[in-house]
Amino acid sequence: EVQLVESGGGMVQSGGSLRVSCAASGFAFSRYDMSWVRQAPGKGPEWVSSINTIGIADYYADFVKGRFTISRTNANNTLWMQMNSLKPEDTGIYYCARGHGPAVARDRTKWGQGIQVTVSS
Repeated sequence: EVQLVESGGGMVQSGGSLRVSCAASGFAFSRYDMSWVRQAPGKGPEWVSSINTIGIADYYADFVKGRFTISRTNANNTLWMQMNSLKPEDTGIYYCARGHGPAVARDRTKWGQGIQVTVSS
């Protein structure tokens, strides 16, 4: 059974930092591009970032570029995202997703259960 379990969210003040992680199991993690998707309150899901299988190519939505960094450790099936200079509009539920690019934001079957990130002003 494919499992994606996010952790590390929480509440932080504007300008602060958080790191979220995702523990993957039940599939060959190193063979899949991975992504982060988020959903703000009252809004639809949006793609945030993707990383290729070996972690040398990463991609970001314009609204997080320069502030967020995606990474992965294939040895222990873990996906990470370091979030710096957080803004209140970054508030939402963050989902780890199996796959690449904006398309993963349209397929909930590829997501984990999500972790709440709240940024206060």
